[in-house]
Amino acid sequence: MKKALLLLCLFGSSSVYAIAPADLAKEKNCFACHTLDKKLIGPSYKEVAAKYKGDAGAVSKLADKIKKGGSGVWGTMPMPPNAVSDAEAKDLAKWVLSTK
Repeated sequence: MKKALLLLCLFGSSSVYAIAPADLAKEKNCFACHTLDKKLIGPSYKEVAAKYKGDAGAVSKLADKIKKGGSGVWGTMPMPPNAVSDAEAKDLAKWVLSTK
């Protein structure tokens, strides 16, 4: 029983990998175009979080954009698709939306 509870605590989050979303963003080179609090090539994570604040579908929308890329929302520079799993894209989207 104790082992089951320990496993549940260790693996109870949505992540299936043992890396923090900010570290995953570094690993996937997201910081080449984005920063936490100022526009670089793309919008800052704080700008994205503010834009989607209160949007119940924001995690799905952003996860989809992270995986497939997009253009036209933040200007003319397109965001290329990223080589991330569905779980990674969802965790990155949640992390971006948590920045304030």
